[in-house]
Amino acid sequence: MKSNLFQIISLLVVCLSLVYCDRPQCTNNNPIFEQNQPDSKIYKEELARKLKEVDQTKLRYWLQKYEEKNGKEYLYFYVQGDGLCAKIMLTMNNWERLEDLRKKKGVTYRGAKFTNLKYEIRQSAGNTEFIYKSYREIID
Repeated sequence: MKSNLFQIISLLVVCLSLVYCDRPQCTNNNPIFEQNQPDSKIYKEELARKLKEVDQTKLRYWLQKYEEKNGKEYLYFYVQGDGLCAKIMLTMNNWERLEDLRKKKGVTYRGAKFTNLKYEIRQSAGNTEFIYKSYREIID
């Protein structure tokens, strides 16, 4: 009897952890996000516009991947909330508190939720860039 009860409780704990740690599904209704890559000019311009329209406190971020391109390093995040369902490509100039993530090139952090993710939106000379600033916590 105790064995069955233990198995049921263990199964329940595993199921709950899978549900609560996973990124919720979102539906994208924006054709620009559907038809373009997050590093494209049009995608970044549209994302910057949308980010200015939504309530920032309702946004949630999950790490998608690390990428190194043309001597620069980037982290891609799924960004969801307040009707937004997109990906954001953050330029990484500051790796404070993220040294291990950088060393592992994001591999063991994929899917982790970043709370209170902060970044700067820079738009100049027809270019849009999202510059990483900080985060509060990583929930893996």
